[in-house]
Amino acid sequence: MNAPIVRSLLENDLYKFTMWQALLHHQPGAMAEYAFVCRNTPAFALADLKAEVEAELDHLCSLQFAADELDYLRGLRFIKSDFVDFLSVFHFQRRFVTVSTEGETLRIVARGPLVHVMGFEIFVLYIVNTLYHRRLGDSEAVLAEARQRLQAKIDVIKAADAELRDEAEFPFVLFDFGLRRRHSAQWHDEVLAALTRELPHYLRGTSNVHLARRYGITPIGTMAHEYLQAYQAFGSRLRDFQKSALEGWVQEYRGDLGTALTDVIGMDAFLADFDLYFAKLFDGLRHDSGDPVAWGEKAIAHYQKLRIDPRTKRLVFSDGLNPQKALALYRHFHGRIHTSFGIGTDLTNDTPQRALNIVMKLTHCNGQPVAKLSDAPGKTLCEDQTFLAYLRQVFSHTAS
Repeated sequence: MNAPIVRSLLENDLYKFTMWQALLHHQPGAMAEYAFVCRNTPAFALADLKAEVEAELDHLCSLQFAADELDYLRGLRFIKSDFVDFLSVFHFQRRFVTVSTEGETLRIVARGPLVHVMGFEIFVLYIVNTLYHRRLGDSEAVLAEARQRLQAKIDVIKAADAELRDEAEFPFVLFDFGLRRRHSAQWHDEVLAALTRELPHYLRGTSNVHLARRYGITPIGTMAHEYLQAYQAFGSRLRDFQKSALEGWVQEYRGDLGTALTDVIGMDAFLADFDLYFAKLFDGLRHDSGDPVAWGEKAIAHYQKLRIDPRTKRLVFSDGLNPQKALALYRHFHGRIHTSFGIGTDLTNDTPQRALNIVMKLTHCNGQPVAKLSDAPGKTLCEDQTFLAYLRQVFSHTAS
């Protein structure tokens, strides 16, 4: 009999907490709908997992934050006491999430008050991932191969130690961003233990708040697509939604958590809104789609155009990275702007088994469709093609 997959409500990505707090304070009455999507072809029909997913969601909805977990959150300087008080009485409500099947397709939808359903996303993703890999078989041979692959990645970074170790002004900074698509909790624990042991100079944190607490490292995260997407339905002109979202973030965090996500409607449209005011207030930008070199060059050129020294800013890369790609990007931008690298699936789910490419995205807010217009083909998400066309027209965005 396997133990429940969700070990703690703290085992969530930090940016879910930071977005949660901001939206609780600024849009407490908003309604939302999130939908699960598998972007690739699984080894078997995910619909077969329906009963197990239902049982894991039942368990999730029985959990509450423990007192010591709340104390940990309260100790993060950007987390406010009234938000922790809210979390002290919060629990997920099962009536807000439904699981169904359509042929071989697994359908999971969370629908209800935004501040009650937005937290389901990461838990749903790693529940499905864990069940999927259990069904494929967690054999010792699979884990042995995963350990070899992990060690090879560590060795890639260690091989560059002479180049990286003494770089104080523009250090190589690595984060674990692998919670949502991990192979299993046990493997994630093993990965993070290995990274903290073997790469202490370079690993600066993890998005997994539970493991950040366990290993005494920094929890990492600011905002995700859903935060900006939600502002498409919050009453401002659609053309102004990014500015409204960024302004809401500034007012909530007053200088903390200053990394802005750029690809909700594409980098060009983002930079058109990222004026001198925001460029001075935010510490840097996060990349999550499109050519990372071209994106970084656009960011540097934008700062220079605004007469801001790029060397005072930071670019965070988080799209499909591995150590080799991270080192290549570090070398390309070294000395011109600070860089950090969040590696996800390549760290926590690189095994001989076929990994899932799954997401659970905000599709509607306040009864209106919302959309992400990605710089990468296949990442654009919207269920309403009319709204998608309108959004493209407003922002002069070409289809992808």
